[in-house]
Amino acid sequence: MKEKAEHTARRAGGRPSRQRAEQIGAQILDVAAEMFFSQGYGSTSIEAIVGRAHISKRTFYARFKDKADVFRAVVHRVIERLRPASMEGLFEGGTCEVILHRLAAIILRASLTPQALYLHRLILAESGRFPELALAMNAQGARAEAVKLIAGILQDETKACRLEIDKPEFAAEQFLQMITSIPLRRALGLGEAMTERELEVWTKDTVALFLNGCRGR
Repeated sequence: MKEKAEHTARRAGGRPSRQRAEQIGAQILDVAAEMFFSQGYGSTSIEAIVGRAHISKRTFYARFKDKADVFRAVVHRVIERLRPASMEGLFEGGTCEVILHRLAAIILRASLTPQALYLHRLILAESGRFPELALAMNAQGARAEAVKLIAGILQDETKACRLEIDKPEFAAEQFLQMITSIPLRRALGLGEAMTERELEVWTKDTVALFLNGCRGR
């Protein structure tokens, strides 16, 4: 049974087509993600992934070297899906406050999607036993990219004498923390999850508070 899907995709004993190979890779990631998020990293084995995906171990190891490797691929896919399809328009027109509000809204809502929350819960629960989980998240560099982007905006505003920031990257880190920390904690069950209206007000007020703190002394 495990070989059936692979066998039917082959032509005269050859390899699966490129399209089928991509489908198999996506199928493995779908199964692995569902099992990691529902059962936990430690409780999910390669054998279980292989069985549910109806593939052979040989097929699995042709794509991933171990469980940590498939987890990294799952994290990468989740983060890529959370990225905005296009950054065009985010920086067009408007003040620094308007631009930061746009970015903050995108970042906050991405961090509160179901798969992002699954990742947070998994890492919080199991990174002590499996430090590779946190490493896999950090390796994606999504937060570092956001910090760099926001720091660039703050640096431009400082050069234009509209803000006074000595350490733009540090300030960008604090901005991200201010935007996401409490809504994320509440979404994870440490309080009542915020409504859409509450998130809108939170984003607006947080951006205003941050910029007021960065303006001239």
